Amino acid sequence: MFTVDFFRRFLKFTAIGVIAVAATSWTAFSAAHLWVENVGLAAETDEDAKEWEWDLEADNWTGSPKGGTDPGLSFSGRHAVRSSWMALNWGSGLSTNVAASKAFTGRGGEGATLAPIQASLEYGQEFLRIAIELAEQANAKGKLHPATLTALLARRADMVSRIGTRNALDEARAEYERVWSNLEGQGVQAARVALKLGDLNRRLGDIEDALSWWARSIQLTTGKPTSTSAGTIPVVPNSIPSSPFAQRTLASTLVSLSAFHATTGQLHQAQDIEESSLNLLRSIPSPKTADAASPGQALHSLFILHRSSIISIHLAEVLYALKNKSTTSIDWLTRAAESSERVALSLTGLPLTHPDAPGSQIPHPPASETPLVESFTKSRSMKGPAKSLLRDARRTAAEAWNLIGVLTEGTKSADAQAKALECYERALGWAGVGRDQAGGIGQPGEGTLESDWQVFWANYVRARDAVRKDEHK
Repeated sequence: MFTVDFFRRFLKFTAIGVIAVAATSWTAFSAAHLWVENVGLAAETDEDAKEWEWDLEADNWTGSPKGGTDPGLSFSGRHAVRSSWMALNWGSGLSTNVAASKAFTGRGGEGATLAPIQASLEYGQEFLRIAIELAEQANAKGKLHPATLTALLARRADMVSRIGTRNALDEARAEYERVWSNLEGQGVQAARVALKLGDLNRRLGDIEDALSWWARSIQLTTGKPTSTSAGTIPVVPNSIPSSPFAQRTLASTLVSLSAFHATTGQLHQAQDIEESSLNLLRSIPSPKTADAASPGQALHSLFILHRSSIISIHLAEVLYALKNKSTTSIDWLTRAAESSERVALSLTGLPLTHPDAPGSQIPHPPASETPLVESFTKSRSMKGPAKSLLRDARRTAAEAWNLIGVLTEGTKSADAQAKALECYERALGWAGVGRDQAGGIGQPGEGTLESDWQVFWANYVRARDAVRKDEHK
């Protein structure tokens, strides 16, 4: 009897434990989805962000302006959308990479790449693939919001393009072409899609298509009818659009166009485009003082300033390739470096002059882990763009100072090595040397490519050794 009674109690408490664990797991699962539905996917309510159209920049997971997932989706479809959001924003567990991706047209397994892929992107796009299939079924029955399927396609296209493999880029292009078709090639959102299609075609080597898509993007931002014929040549417009979102889209398109001409040997065309683009971007009004600008306006002005600095770097490289004086290129690079520094320091709320060296005109680069100012971190729509802009500004500042150092070394003046060393030190500072690593080897900061870091470090070591050698003569 004792044995029977023991096993009866054992089974009883085991069952209670299993039920308790299952109930706790289901509660946690449901709570996570409830939070994503009501907080993570909530609509933008900040009027300043809306005025400067940062809500249009935010990842759109639903076609409804109310936020959340589309009620027209099935239970499984809504859970798939929220699971994709979780994978992208919270990660996918302990593993950071997967060995293969299903981001290709064939679903039977053929064509998958074995290159390491960020797990959050792979799981995120796969959840969205499931959600899109269910959304297409609901859409055929007329149950969906008209913009839901387009929003999901755009989200998945963005994730797949970030995987970066050839198959993934082909898949992303196909998804964006569906988005373009659904938007009927109209509006500022279509202009952004045309920009992305131009960039994807450029990466895939389809140059004529890339130029045509960039031309459509420029035409849409300026309110002109788009051309459907292939081979349309993009032209820098004479005036800026009134929409802030259109201005940012136009600025990004001009950067892509500038980079294309500069890297394909079309130097004179590149110079014309870059000079016209800089003149156009300078005509965009900016706040008189940083204190007078709202967070939305400040971020917009910093975005335009940074895109101008990228084009300035392109112009400096083109002028040098056209055998202009190196001092001309150094002037353009210095403007780009200082503008990028101003962007990064403004985003982190740090002063242009470091308090430990008030007499120095050299800014102190913020550590790579330095947070954004509170007005951006608390904004649903501006946090992502501000974070990306900070990363890009650091990289642009580092690249500009590194190039200035290279050109300065080439002048062969008496103090060329010392001046170049200072430039390389500033490049390293922006590329990621922490405050506690000054003078050490250090590591690249967040967003700095390992290949770029190795170039910056090699240049610094060469100039440092040359200066030391001169000091011992």
